[in-house]
Amino acid sequence: MHGRSKQLGNILEELGVKKGDRVATLAMNTYRHMELYFAVSGAGAVLHTLNPRLFAETLTWIVRHAQDSVLFFDPCFASLVDRLLPHCPSVKHWICLVDEERMPVLPSLSPSSPFLSLHNYEALLREGKEDYVWPILEETAASSLCYTSGTTGLPRGVLYSHRSTVLHSLAAALPDSLNVSARDTVLPAVPLFHVNAWGIPYTAAMVGCKLVLPGSALDGASLYELMKEEGVTLAAGVPTVWLPLLHHLDQNPGQELPKLRRLVIGGAACPPSMLRAFKERHGIEVLHAWGMTEMSPIGTASTLKGKHLALPTEDQHNVLSKQGRTIYGVDLRIVAPSPPPSLPSLSSSYPPPSPPRWSEVPWDGVSPGELCARGHWVATDYFSPIQAPEEGERDGGVRGHQESFYTDDDGERWFLTGDVATICPDGYIKITDRSKDVIKSGGEWISSIELENIAMNHPEVALAAVIAMPHRKWDERPLLIVVPKNCPALSLRSSTTSSSPSISSDTDRAIRLTKEALLDHFKGKVAKWWVPDDVIFVDSIPQGPTGKILKTELRQRFSQRP
Repeated sequence: MHGRSKQLGNILEELGVKKGDRVATLAMNTYRHMELYFAVSGAGAVLHTLNPRLFAETLTWIVRHAQDSVLFFDPCFASLVDRLLPHCPSVKHWICLVDEERMPVLPSLSPSSPFLSLHNYEALLREGKEDYVWPILEETAASSLCYTSGTTGLPRGVLYSHRSTVLHSLAAALPDSLNVSARDTVLPAVPLFHVNAWGIPYTAAMVGCKLVLPGSALDGASLYELMKEEGVTLAAGVPTVWLPLLHHLDQNPGQELPKLRRLVIGGAACPPSMLRAFKERHGIEVLHAWGMTEMSPIGTASTLKGKHLALPTEDQHNVLSKQGRTIYGVDLRIVAPSPPPSLPSLSSSYPPPSPPRWSEVPWDGVSPGELCARGHWVATDYFSPIQAPEEGERDGGVRGHQESFYTDDDGERWFLTGDVATICPDGYIKITDRSKDVIKSGGEWISSIELENIAMNHPEVALAAVIAMPHRKWDERPLLIVVPKNCPALSLRSSTTSSSPSISSDTDRAIRLTKEALLDHFKGKVAKWWVPDDVIFVDSIPQGPTGKILKTELRQRFSQRP
């Protein structure tokens, strides 16, 4: 890979790519994509990984905003690239990551165009020499660029430096973080196009461990076979990736993964039932991690302290089900608009009056506030190229760019995550909800995440989501939406595109689960007024490009429900 990366460095230079230029990729977890990871940044350009699960219109906006000059793509995305090509004037070279004999045809690319050219990756590499000398770069120079998923508005770009990437890699390898060493075999089920695959490719290269790329086959059986064959010891991905693997292990007694010592789960809250199932039924430890694109992305990891080892198993699970403690290099705090309002007004104050002032909330494990972060690899602003198209546009989401950050009285810049959380005196963080997803009923808070975790603990529930529904008396009340485990249409793989949930009657699917039985499952676990007012059974729940449940679509779908 080192030799091919040096060849690519020469090719980029010949194509006119200069230091600081953005070089985009539309690719899956392949060795060619990995070569780009190191060649582009090593040559002084900025690696910009694009999420192919986004709509073509959104990708067009991102490419135009980033002003990408070159775009590398897998052949499976040729039709998508053909739609982008006429609308991305900054891109002068389109390079397909494929052997010459499998080169696709792009109808939109005119052979007579003097400004655009289509290249074959392998053909270019054959022309590139391995004598490329890596330039000496400033550690603060930009190395990569990722855009947020844009579920609440237009995506926003986050620029990472060489320094922040190296520091993040060092911190990720620490024992109380991902705990990666040269003896490991690591499988990132998280895509290389999603927040640099959580930084795992860089961490793996830094410690010198074996890296296994799963491609696009993420069903339970395929993951099991690959992990067993390669002896994977550490794997990372979102919860919806690991559900099929868990079901495969449960349904095939004797098929175990004895070398797999840890599953890293992030991107969405890990249901405590999943954590217990992997540990108790299959001896696999689950590491619950949390982070965001703006944090490179890892901010916390949930590991036990020495004093926890003597606790009963259930108490240990309760600790591990939290989002964990900060890893070295990140500071977290929870804040509320200043002066501190009463608890019910926290939700209604978003976005707070401009300019907002914030007061820190105590670490007592009870008091909620908005989680905010700062650190060596935490963004202090969003990427804004000079004279970028649509530069004047607001992001259309919950906050504008500047409202996502604040400066404290000491002059320190903090990123406001949008997550509502509590922090216990030991520093363990528990995210109770997104600020836009909390349910305010009768002036009191209800956590949709806690209700979802309880529902997911029911043996007949495959996937659950809780949303707020308008109520004349109580303002809002929780509605539980459930995909039963024995639903014939059930697909637990992350959706490539969002889709509206389809409703089927209980008798149509002959499900064993009833509304009454499910609501009864909440008794004794939460206050009576927390129990959802109703349950809807669906065939599927819409998920976004990164596997997160799209509650905005659910709210739109059921907003007119009586």
